[in-house]
Amino acid sequence: MCGIVGCVAKDTDIVPALVEGLRRVEYRGYDSAGVTVVADGALSSRKVAGKIAALQDRLEKHPIQGALGIAHTRWATHGEPSEVNAHPQLDCTGKIAVVHNGIVENYRALRKTLESKGHVFKSETDTEVLAHLFEEHYEGDIAEAVRKALARVQGAYGIAVVHADEPEVLVGARNGSPLVVGVDAGRNYVASDVAALIRHTRDVVYLDDLEMVVATPEGFSMTTLENEMITRDVERVTWNIDMIEKNGYPHFMLKEIFEQDRTVMDAVRGRLIELAGDAILGGLREHRRALNTARRMIILACGTSWHAGLIGEYMIEDLARIPVEVEYASEFRYRNPVIEPGDIVLVISQSGETSDTLAAMNEAHRRGAIALGIVNVVGSTIARQSDGGVYTHAGPEIGVASTKAFTSQLMVLSALALMLGRARDISVAEGRHIVGAMRELPRQIREILDTNDSIRDIARRYAHHSNFLYLGRGYNFPVALEGALKLKEISYVHAEGYPAAEMKHGPIALIDENMPVVVVAPKDEFYKKILSNMEEVKSRGGSIIAIVSESEGEVERLADDVIEIPNTMRHLTPILTVVPLQLLAYHIAVERKCDVDQPRNLAKSVTVE
Repeated sequence: MCGIVGCVAKDTDIVPALVEGLRRVEYRGYDSAGVTVVADGALSSRKVAGKIAALQDRLEKHPIQGALGIAHTRWATHGEPSEVNAHPQLDCTGKIAVVHNGIVENYRALRKTLESKGHVFKSETDTEVLAHLFEEHYEGDIAEAVRKALARVQGAYGIAVVHADEPEVLVGARNGSPLVVGVDAGRNYVASDVAALIRHTRDVVYLDDLEMVVATPEGFSMTTLENEMITRDVERVTWNIDMIEKNGYPHFMLKEIFEQDRTVMDAVRGRLIELAGDAILGGLREHRRALNTARRMIILACGTSWHAGLIGEYMIEDLARIPVEVEYASEFRYRNPVIEPGDIVLVISQSGETSDTLAAMNEAHRRGAIALGIVNVVGSTIARQSDGGVYTHAGPEIGVASTKAFTSQLMVLSALALMLGRARDISVAEGRHIVGAMRELPRQIREILDTNDSIRDIARRYAHHSNFLYLGRGYNFPVALEGALKLKEISYVHAEGYPAAEMKHGPIALIDENMPVVVVAPKDEFYKKILSNMEEVKSRGGSIIAIVSESEGEVERLADDVIEIPNTMRHLTPILTVVPLQLLAYHIAVERKCDVDQPRNLAKSVTVE
């Protein structure tokens, strides 16, 4: 959620870099934007309610310049989206400016105390409390003021702070919300996301919780909030600017859907051993013994990653015969969970910064579990704080609605299930068969992508409907959940995913001519059962869109529209069946003129509860 960019430079106008950085993190979700620079011993700010384009218009009409500045895109938590509530927020003197991601949980008590001391507040935000708190502690050193003030703050934050009297000092700090330092000759940066920096530098240092950075044009230093010095290596970002451009596609989401024929293999490149019919996941090497003897696995995730976890549960139980439980990370730490010796906790997060997932992982750690991560973003908090894990290597995913990250998670989970299965009961021959099927997936995904035009035509016929039901069985029940979630996220159409066998236990009451039903029905052991479910839908006047792996007369008799996918092994079918559902949701959203890449009220990286 939200985006932070800060820069300090030598005799350079850094406003274009700040605004360009904000554009690179638009995908995180926001409803207002602002920028503040230090120039001639004073702060100059421009803020708007709305998009970065409006901020750019404001800056063109009323330009500001400076060599030190901070910028922000805000997703409202405290106070409506407005110019007054937009960041940066200032103190009473007008000399301290702060941008903030997260939530100050004790802001009401702090505000009351500060108001009793004469501080005057102008906004409804919790962030403004920080500016006044820094003012209260300021004695000529903004870094020291930030350090002292944060000792009084409860909650999550990633912040960047400047003071008009210190024109070469940029301060950043984090606790529960990501912050990264960008290192360049003659200018240095802080940002909430590497994407904000990639045009200017690929050399970065990641902050951990309860750490702060003081950057100047010449360099930077890092300490804990208790003022202990930290030395950390500069890391090189391996991806480039082209990976966060649309490259001719109308939306990032469509681009990322069409990248899946490559990204699914990137997820397991160098990890599949064809001759041995096995997989090697280097990030789990130290925990192979614990994995091989595990009596239970618990998967923690939110949203789309939770759906991947459900499929992973089926995969691991099928291939390795290890009992698996899948939990919403947002609920896990609030229900006194049972963690037993030998349990393995697997956390899944695209961003590696999901607040609920990170908190759940920490709770599992506290109870003695080994916590392993499946994440996409290199250097993310979960990647650094887990006991081990696997990167999905999907590359930057800009569209808020996850697509390629989901299928990459499924590929890693299938490789994990194969590795665990080979250590237990799966034969070399069966393992080779699985590896061969996995290697076929890129070609099969391309076949599905080649049907994009016909899926768009189907979407146009159904785009006016306000309710959808998605049905699936076995491995494809979580796919039904994911298909419904994609439609809700980007088209604002109400949709429910359900196990097909459960339709008679409630949802069947909703079915009529106004309720299209999307049925995920590959030719598997459930095929005849799901045909019966389709009969029940048709007898009640419902329209059916069927995703099938083998089109034949019975399906065509029942379904109004059929989308065919190639055949594969049953535990790999979700990697194929989800692709047409992604395209269907995308084209319905476009037809309804929705903002596909930045759907309302949503954020790519959810860093607050």
